[in-house]
Amino acid sequence: MKKYRPFIIGGVLCCVFALMAGCASSELVDIWSDSSFQPPSLHKILVISAGKNPVQRRLWEDAFSVELAKHAVAATPSYRLFPDAVPDTDQVFQISRSNSFDGVLVTSRLPSETKTQYLEEYVTQESELRYDRRRERFVTYYRDIDHAAHVDSQKVDIRSFDVWTTKNEGQMIWSATSKTEELYSAQEVRPGIVRLVLSELTDRGMIASESRY
Repeated sequence: MKKYRPFIIGGVLCCVFALMAGCASSELVDIWSDSSFQPPSLHKILVISAGKNPVQRRLWEDAFSVELAKHAVAATPSYRLFPDAVPDTDQVFQISRSNSFDGVLVTSRLPSETKTQYLEEYVTQESELRYDRRRERFVTYYRDIDHAAHVDSQKVDIRSFDVWTTKNEGQMIWSATSKTEELYSAQEVRPGIVRLVLSELTDRGMIASESRY
């Protein structure tokens, strides 16, 4: 068996692994929508992030508001109207009437859960670049690393998303939950989660398709 391979192979593998490690994966589960909802789609939405952290509240509300604008939706972060605290139900109802909001999007973080999985024994390769004096060039050497079978536990971040229409004294028309491994920061996963939610709302005709112009 040869102890070395072309250096280019090692470089390609390193790039692939780096790309894989940088991918933050989120998914939407428990998706529900009101089948009785009929167009026209929502055009003016109040965005609320419920939670005690004022910075995270603003970041989530801004993220949704910016993306909703691409769908021809006039979105307003709730912190601009209620800077000191998240509005309660009565405040949301009153502000919706006075500002003519036709929809409300509410997101909140739920208690995290632990995902446990059994990983079977596997082998990976470790590379090392050395200078070969006989060949007068650098050569990449490889060695196999054995990894014993083990149980892996990972915390999963969970967040809820609810969309309400202000018609008929308020009515929920869509709801979903996102799940993301907590090894990623909120900053990394927030854009992807927002796109997942808006993609669902677009598919169901609750907001307009994203404008390309």
